[in-house]
Amino acid sequence: MLDTKSVLEVLRPVQDPELRKSLVELNMIRNVQIDGGKVSFTLVLTTPACPLREFIVEDCQKAVKQLPGVKDVKVEVTAETPQQKSLPDRQTVPGIKNIIAISSGKGGVGKSTVAVNVAVALAQAGAKVGLLDADIYGPNAPTMLGLANAQVMVQKGSQGDVLEPAFNYGVKMVSMGFLIDPDQPVIWRGPMLNGIIRQFLYQVDWGDLDYLIVDMPPGTGDAQLTLVQAVPMAGAVIVTTPQTVSLLDARRGLKMFQQLGVNVLGIVENMSYFIPPDMPDRSYDLFGSGGGEKAAKELSVPLLGCIPLEIALREGGDTGVPIVMEAPDSASAKALTAIAQQIAAKVSMAAFA
Repeated sequence: MLDTKSVLEVLRPVQDPELRKSLVELNMIRNVQIDGGKVSFTLVLTTPACPLREFIVEDCQKAVKQLPGVKDVKVEVTAETPQQKSLPDRQTVPGIKNIIAISSGKGGVGKSTVAVNVAVALAQAGAKVGLLDADIYGPNAPTMLGLANAQVMVQKGSQGDVLEPAFNYGVKMVSMGFLIDPDQPVIWRGPMLNGIIRQFLYQVDWGDLDYLIVDMPPGTGDAQLTLVQAVPMAGAVIVTTPQTVSLLDARRGLKMFQQLGVNVLGIVENMSYFIPPDMPDRSYDLFGSGGGEKAAKELSVPLLGCIPLEIALREGGDTGVPIVMEAPDSASAKALTAIAQQIAAKVSMAAFA
C-alpha cells in the first residue's frame, strides 16, 4: 500500500552525503503527500548553499520510484540552517546562527575579496547573510560591496545606540568605513578596537542571519582575540597565496585559532594562477603553485578551493560589483561560489557533530 509510512521507509536508507546520516532520522523529509500515483514531499537541507543539492534530490526520487504504483515524484527543497553550538563563557548575538571569520596571516592576500564574494554567494543561494568588517584600521569592504557612499542610521534603543547596517547584493554590512571620513586614519590602541568590534556585534540591528561573515584584519592581534573571546564561533577560514612567505604567516594564523579553540574550516588559496584576458586557455603561476594544498595536508585541514587571479576579479573589487555578481561564469567566480558552498557544508557538519 502506498502511504506516508512506506514512503518514509524507502527514504530511510538515503543519507545526507556530508553528515552521513539518514535524511529521515535527521527530520529532513517532511510534508509527505500522496495523490494517486503522485508523491510529493519537502526536503529540508541544512543550508541553502548545499553543494550536493541536486544529488540528494535525485537519490530521493530514485528511492521513492521503487515503490509500486508511483508514477511521479515531486521534491520541494528548502533549508533550515542549524544554530552553532553555544559556549558557557561567551555571549551569543541574538538572531545570528553562525559566525565565521575570514582571516589571514598577512595583508595583501585578498582576504577581503574572499569575504565579500563568499558573503554575496551565500546570499545568492538564499541564505540570510551579514558582513562585519573587523579590519578597523583598513576598512575596504564597503568599497568592494558597492557601499562606499552608504549612509548608516543610528537609532536609540533601550540598551543604547543601535546601528542600522547598510545593505547591498543581499548582504547586511557594518564597517568602520561608514563612521569616518575616507582619508581619516584610525589611530587607536587595543581597548578602543576591542570596544568597536563588540559594538559591531551587539549594538547592530542584524535581524535574523544564517551566517555572519567577519572580515578580519591580518595577523594574530587584538581583533582576533576580541572576536574569539566575545562570541561562540562556527569556524574560521584562512586565506593565503601560494608563495612561501604568505604560507608561513597563514600557518601562524591557523595555529592561533586552533589554540583558542576555534574550528578551522579550511584554507583558501588565492591568486593560485593568473589567467590572461586575451588568452583564457592559458595560466601562469605568478606566486608559485601547490602551496595551499601542501599546507593543508601538513596541518590536517581541508583545502576549500583555489582562486585564480583575473583582471575582472580586481575590477569588481574596485567598482563595487563582486565578481560572483558581475561575471558568475568566470573561473574565479565559480571557485568563490564553490568555496562558499564548502564553508556552508562544513558549518553544518560541525553543528551535527
